[in-house]
Amino acid sequence: MEARRDVFQAIADPTRRAIIGLVAEQPLNVNTIAEKFRVTRQAVSLHVKILAECGLIEIKQQGRERYCEAKLEPLSEINTWVEQYKRFWENKLDALENYLSTIQKTKKNAKRRK
Repeated sequence: MEARRDVFQAIADPTRRAIIGLVAEQPLNVNTIAEKFRVTRQAVSLHVKILAECGLIEIKQQGRERYCEAKLEPLSEINTWVEQYKRFWENKLDALENYLSTIQKTKKNAKRRK
């Protein structure tokens, strides 16, 4: 059994991110998606397959066409992961801002005393 790809793997590629952006606006067939890129239809099909394996796209057959529809819920996993680091860096930057403010006040007080 093949290991299931994860959502981080899916968004690691700029073409896949662009495909997600396209189908988030409206479901599109694979040919229409392929027309938007300077790669082969087979390459786009592989990207779509990876996105489907990650649960970011659902492929629906409508007659002879396969339509790709965005399923963005898995992106919440990325948001959760990014949020923890955002909080970390916000805390570090707040501490730096406080430190610089303290230094600035100290310099102002030293100038007043002269």
